[in-house]
Amino acid sequence: MTALETLEAARAAGVTIALDGEHLALEAVAPPPPALINELAQHKAEIVALLRRENDGWNAEAWRAYFDERAGVAEFDGGLPRPQAEERAFACCVAEWLRQHPVSSTPGRCLGCNGGDRADDRLMPYGIESSGLAWLHFGCWPAWHRQRQAKAVDALTAAGLRPPARFLNDVEPKGGT
Repeated sequence: MTALETLEAARAAGVTIALDGEHLALEAVAPPPPALINELAQHKAEIVALLRRENDGWNAEAWRAYFDERAGVAEFDGGLPRPQAEERAFACCVAEWLRQHPVSSTPGRCLGCNGGDRADDRLMPYGIESSGLAWLHFGCWPAWHRQRQAKAVDALTAAGLRPPARFLNDVEPKGGT
């Protein structure tokens, strides 16, 4: 189950979920099934990011303005042709979306595979402490990062920005994850 499917399952089960800082606050008439609690725990960081995204304050107009400003700087100040300037602007939008939607995870658990520390692939912290750290195996990071970029592309597309084809070729997960 994905984080979004887990949220939908919780809502279908009559569980209201809200953010309490970095924690999920659950409210329900009856105790949720243990399997649902396990799914919520497994996808906690992503669920926090999804709930935060609903309240991030950047609407389609704000994203368009940010994109246009970045493209203008790259084209007029940087001397890039318009198509390259738009590629760079979209990459800036992806970076900004990722900055606005940090994820964190429990130390000792890989956010990519949910595994623990391994002798041949130690868990590493990614991110900055003020927004929380995402713990990942070095080998899990590339696929996890591509998935995060794909989420950013989806969100930006939903906000009305069109990702350049060349950018999409660099972001799409290779080999499935």
